[in-house]
Amino acid sequence: MRLKDMKVLTVVDDEFEDLELWYPIYRLQEEGAIVHIAGMEADHTYKGKYGVPAKSDYSFNQIQIEEYSGILVPGGWAPDKLRRYDEVLDMVTFMEEGKRPIGQICHAGWVLISADILKGKKVTSTPGIKHDMMNAGAEWVNEGVVTDGHLISSRRPPDLPAYARAFADALAER
Repeated sequence: MRLKDMKVLTVVDDEFEDLELWYPIYRLQEEGAIVHIAGMEADHTYKGKYGVPAKSDYSFNQIQIEEYSGILVPGGWAPDKLRRYDEVLDMVTFMEEGKRPIGQICHAGWVLISADILKGKKVTSTPGIKHDMMNAGAEWVNEGVVTDGHLISSRRPPDLPAYARAFADALAER
């Protein structure tokens, strides 16, 4: 198991895209990673767009981000809420500064835009936020998964196998 005991954080709020949260979590756990879910409140159940629940392990302010090897930001409508939390933006910025893997899919690009880390990066996302990504200084391409150094981005649920594999590969290379 190439990711044995490696810690990865994912962030959540209501209306996350169910598959975009759970598929990468399970994929990383299969490789031995420990994945924690953080939300505004600890031990709180958040509901996905399609009703799948996710219970947070920690609140944002309980996270010691330096303990984590990477961060995943799921899509759905949750990113529009997540980008309003300074704690989330600080965690993404920490990962960016340390060149630790950052995974974002679909609308999760909004969080990276708000963290101001996209200038000069090659990324993808749901086409619905293409111009938001470009206005933040990114080079946007319409591909299933794009890896630019430690930043792994993807468009939507059909791209999840390639996205989760690319994120796991980035962690393994650390």
